[in-house]
Amino acid sequence: MDGYDLKGTKGDTPVTFVRAEFNNVALGDSSKVTVSSEGTAKYNFTSSFDFTSEGTNTLDDLAHKPVFLTVFEVLPKEKKQKEEKTVILGQAVVDLLPLLEGQCCLEVTVSVSEALLTTAQILGGNLVKVTLEAAYSVPEIFGTTGPPQNYMVGLQLPTIGEKDCAIFFKNGTLKLGGEKEYVPRPKKWPIANILAPGAQYIPDSFITGGPFVEEDGELNCPEDKDFRNQAETLKKRIVWDFESRCYLDPPAVANFQKRIADCRFWPVEITRVPVAPVSKGKSTKVDKGDDDGQVFFHGVAYVNMVPLLYPGVKRIRGAFRVYPYLDGPVYEKLSSIKSQSSDNPLEGEVPLYQNAEGQQYVEAGTYLLLEIELEKALVPKRLPEELASRVKEMIPPRPALVRRTGGAQKAVDDYHAQIQNIATAILEEYHKMFGKELTSGKDLDNQTLENHKCQLNYELNCSGKYFAFKEQLKVKHSFKKKKKSFEEFIFLVSCLLFAFGNETQTAAVATSTTSEQLRLFAYEAQVNEDFPLATVYYEERLVRDNQNLEHWLDYGSFCLLTNDILKAQECFRKALSLNQTNIDSLLLCGLVAIMLEHYEEAEIFFEDATCLEPTNVVAWTLLGLFYEIQNNDIRMEMAFHEAAKQLNARLAKEKSTAETVDVEGKLESSLTALGVVIASPSKGDIPQGEFMPLLSFLSYGFLKVSKSQISLLVLASSASPGVSQRPSTIFMETTRFLMKVNAVQYVHRVLAHELLHPQGGPSCEYYLVLAEIHLLKKDFAKAEEYIHAASQMDYLNPNVWGLKGHHFYLSGNHAEAKECYERTLSFVVDAAEMHFIYLRLGSIYLEEGEVRNAKNTYLLACKKSPSCLTWLGVGIACYRLEELTEAEDALSEANAMNNYNAEVWAYLTLVCLKAGRQLEAEQSYKYTLKLKLKDEALLKEIHMVQDMVGFGDPSF
Repeated sequence: MDGYDLKGTKGDTPVTFVRAEFNNVALGDSSKVTVSSEGTAKYNFTSSFDFTSEGTNTLDDLAHKPVFLTVFEVLPKEKKQKEEKTVILGQAVVDLLPLLEGQCCLEVTVSVSEALLTTAQILGGNLVKVTLEAAYSVPEIFGTTGPPQNYMVGLQLPTIGEKDCAIFFKNGTLKLGGEKEYVPRPKKWPIANILAPGAQYIPDSFITGGPFVEEDGELNCPEDKDFRNQAETLKKRIVWDFESRCYLDPPAVANFQKRIADCRFWPVEITRVPVAPVSKGKSTKVDKGDDDGQVFFHGVAYVNMVPLLYPGVKRIRGAFRVYPYLDGPVYEKLSSIKSQSSDNPLEGEVPLYQNAEGQQYVEAGTYLLLEIELEKALVPKRLPEELASRVKEMIPPRPALVRRTGGAQKAVDDYHAQIQNIATAILEEYHKMFGKELTSGKDLDNQTLENHKCQLNYELNCSGKYFAFKEQLKVKHSFKKKKKSFEEFIFLVSCLLFAFGNETQTAAVATSTTSEQLRLFAYEAQVNEDFPLATVYYEERLVRDNQNLEHWLDYGSFCLLTNDILKAQECFRKALSLNQTNIDSLLLCGLVAIMLEHYEEAEIFFEDATCLEPTNVVAWTLLGLFYEIQNNDIRMEMAFHEAAKQLNARLAKEKSTAETVDVEGKLESSLTALGVVIASPSKGDIPQGEFMPLLSFLSYGFLKVSKSQISLLVLASSASPGVSQRPSTIFMETTRFLMKVNAVQYVHRVLAHELLHPQGGPSCEYYLVLAEIHLLKKDFAKAEEYIHAASQMDYLNPNVWGLKGHHFYLSGNHAEAKECYERTLSFVVDAAEMHFIYLRLGSIYLEEGEVRNAKNTYLLACKKSPSCLTWLGVGIACYRLEELTEAEDALSEANAMNNYNAEVWAYLTLVCLKAGRQLEAEQSYKYTLKLKLKDEALLKEIHMVQDMVGFGDPSF
């Protein structure tokens, strides 16, 4: 052992020696060495001590007690001095923890003849580090004057097999309020015989603190913020900053896990013990660790240890309230088999006042700030790479395949391309010749078109272009048989027709309907329970683009509504194969796996979702619901706790953002606080924001809105004047997701948790969701009951009136439905879903003969979300008002969006009959019959008008 920069008190070359100590026992002294003029010295010194598993020096002692190397200076003898005097120059602290981690030698050359632990013990054992930071907001009676006091905290942990190890933190320092404890600050050794300044700090070990909302204990809610700030700044506290360690061998690890599972809350005791005067050569009972002495202010905090059983969790840190210590409640906690899931360990107990001194902790609001850390997690967590690999094994990714053609197929494709090129050239030639007549706006009769055709043929023949085009279409071949040549001619003509038809069809598709419009049409058919038509639209979206995972997710959600679980599974897996990091695809695959009782797959899907997006509240909540189905209460609690943590963090961030907006954004901030999402228009006034309607009966689709329209989504019940809005919970957020994807099978389970949630309970949104579910089941009595309950809680919520109108409409009471719909439209804030409110109110107006109101209502629907049904409504209203031109325009729009609607063709027939256009009337009537119009009254009206005008029925 070498010494550097050694300086004596009586000169620069003092005589020194080193004393080694461990566990309050001196191991020996080195020989005396004179320090050189450079301040260095070499000590040839070896000492040892015996290690036994149950003797004086145990594994636990090695874990939390260091070796002290104290350098002494031997002072020169003075006259008449019999014994040498010594002075401590410094002290070194050697941490022996690496010896428990498998090392056999340290840098300071502390060595063992063989490893203290076997490989099995290293892999199966664990190390517990307990850090006691401070006790805050202690009783005011605690003072810095008067007799000295020893503030102590103790707890027990299993160490070797079934045995327990008592961990004590003594000699806490009482401090007055005034400033916060700084962070980071070093942790200290939990022993008292450290002499040199700075040697009491554990190397490379610090208290770093952190946001209290991320803690695992109590007092971590936003409403506790002010109290925590006052307690940790202004009020008295007792500071320890000690870290104690405890080694757990493999049997102790298993025992530790079992005891946490059996007993959720572990007691941590706090006491104040008077420091008795110490006579020379003796030590007090307190110094010896004897607890038989009288203690005062005996309190206990209950630490929830269950988070240590969460997968991958190695550390818990938090504030834990201190209660009066009484043997009965403590033993009851220790002997409880499975404690109920409660954040408050004394919930439901009668207040206890038998310990008057301990009661002062409760009155002062005292709490301990404690950290328990493991070297290895008790329950390993699957790595994200492993989860991704398992998902890839179950659902291999399917990248888009590049279509490659060759041989005969390539020849056919080239022929189609050549036909299209020639057709384009001919159209350009025609436009050069007659373009001015086409742009004049005049209708061209058949004779004019025939003249154009003759002039075009003449021009092509005269210029030689006709023969050039004909030459390009020639196919080199040899006819062996007449029959063979005729078949080839038929094939070539079919190719010609296909090429022209494909070009026309492509142009029509590009300009007719978009994917979002098809989604709206499918949704209309779905709500009207025309499931075959809805299937056609959903499949049409897939035909157009089967590489868009949103198309697969929407179709799968529709299959869930129709209870076609296997097809839903196929759709969700296809979506996941297109993008294996898509969270919605993973969650929906997990939900379907639960329905099919494939629980192992479901767990992988949900875990992978939480790994890919750890801040996703719905993913954590669904994982918790899965564990609930599996009766795994601990992991269920873990998932729900993480979901709540992420939700609180998001709400806090949103609140902070809302508080910093400028005056211009105050309206948006207030609406955001109500759960409203407002879209901001981009260039060209295209709305960019999207919101998800969730509450009304028709709450499964996306709608786009802009600021100028002030169209809002009320995610929860609208706040009445003077009534504070209830914050969202993890269960209501999950309910919205489940309703959006039609997974109504799980909604009742989630709502049951909402009732038990501290911030939950029956709310307006809660009752609206239940009403939606019963409307889907056609249980009108139950739906009416829940709608009434929702209206009692929030009478001014437009969603309540909208859903009430749907209830009356579906049950056949159109008069009441009309009143409710009109009430909904009278609100400044729109309901979550207005499309079907407009449609159904417009149909009621038509039934009651209020045609002008019907037209205006349908026009509002066309403005926000045009569809075949909205334009059909406008067309019917205009026809009844004898506005035939506007009626034809509206019906043409409807027909362009869906030319398979028999009712559209029927009203086009009526318009053409009234306008005197016989050919168009007969063609429209043919399509009306071909598409099998079901409305007998409308068909009878057509026959009546045909009889009146004397034409329109080609069958005569």
